[in-house]
Amino acid sequence: MKRLIAWLGIAAVLLFGAAYGGSAGAQQGESTGYQVKNLPSLGGSYAEGVSINDLDWVAGPSNLSGDQTRNATLWRNGSAKNLGTLGGPNSSVLWPVKNVRGVISGVAETNQTDPLGEDWSCSFFFPTVTHHTCLGFVWRNGKMRPLPTLGGNNGFATGSNNRRQIVGWAENTVHDPTCTGRHQVLQFRAVIWGPGRGQIRQLPPLPGDTVSAATAINDEGQVVGISGICDQAVGRFSARNAVLWEGGSVENIGNLGGVAWNTPMAINERGDVVGFSNISAADGGAFNAHGFVWLNGAPGLIDLAPLPGDAYSQALGINNDRQVVGLSCSLGFASCRAFIWQDGVTTDLNTLAPGYGDYLYSADDINDRGMISGLAIEHGTGANVPFVATPLTDPAQATARTHAAGEIPLPEPVRQTLLRRLGLSRSDLVR
Repeated sequence: MKRLIAWLGIAAVLLFGAAYGGSAGAQQGESTGYQVKNLPSLGGSYAEGVSINDLDWVAGPSNLSGDQTRNATLWRNGSAKNLGTLGGPNSSVLWPVKNVRGVISGVAETNQTDPLGEDWSCSFFFPTVTHHTCLGFVWRNGKMRPLPTLGGNNGFATGSNNRRQIVGWAENTVHDPTCTGRHQVLQFRAVIWGPGRGQIRQLPPLPGDTVSAATAINDEGQVVGISGICDQAVGRFSARNAVLWEGGSVENIGNLGGVAWNTPMAINERGDVVGFSNISAADGGAFNAHGFVWLNGAPGLIDLAPLPGDAYSQALGINNDRQVVGLSCSLGFASCRAFIWQDGVTTDLNTLAPGYGDYLYSADDINDRGMISGLAIEHGTGANVPFVATPLTDPAQATARTHAAGEIPLPEPVRQTLLRRLGLSRSDLVR
């Protein structure tokens, strides 16, 4: 690494890694309490707060009335704004967007049918498969514009920084023989768009791999993502390797033992990375992942094991205080619960929300004020609703812990929504 954290000595790195190793994820510990509020949808029964920045802007997807279409949504001051599409029925924000200069990035369908019949990556995240082409977008000042590809038909935008750079992946014109199934035909590569309008730069995969995809970027220009073979184009062997691009080079940051689903989700300004990784090579392409933290300059990944009784975990967001959020799920994703990891301890977020009546099942992002956004199940209706959890400042409230909520079984439609949001199918799960 070219940019080590200056104050972080080698001894401190080793001590941190030893103290907060693989067993830490199964512990329960004290953490601050939170006031949790739900946010409105655009009329449908599913909406999610995927991203929260330091302006307290929340962004993510929301179904429209009837639940047949889903649009990228921005929540400010408790109100939902539909960001629109690129002419097709669906759009979404699917990764944390840390930009605080009014830029939102995501994916949107066009009004064109894919000439190769690809489902393309974004179709996994929409209510129905339309076979429309899909492009990355940037939204600013009330306008959405498309981002260019590498000559192919489709693109996918994820994170953006404060230097007007956006990352994601885009198709080129190569018919990649490592693609399998109906989902993908053309090769795709990680890209950086910007800072100028129309600028696009390719980020190469590791030697021996054919495809790459970028998931997040910080203001230092460090980019994280995946490198692998085309496969089904959503995770699995497309994510054989978790990588970091910096200064024109690509680095493999390692894994937890698996050969698939090794996926970084977010990077902070320190260069720390969180994500998830399969834990055993014996699982092959079946999903059997734990969340991880990779500290800039430290050897190896910290295993954020699932909460007690659960089978999988995923780390989805991190802030500059090294607070990490994500979800922990039982076998087959029968039930899930949001968690926060801090000071080496993983805690069910439901146990830190006194007076909250619904159920928090995914914590997606956390800003530098410690505010968390994510996905909850509304009691009574079963609707999927976005939430914002704000740290309590009153010590009396913070110590008034609610009792453990217990895991709530996910209704099958909710479970299928979650699996699609993660890019998973039934055949991907460990049996």
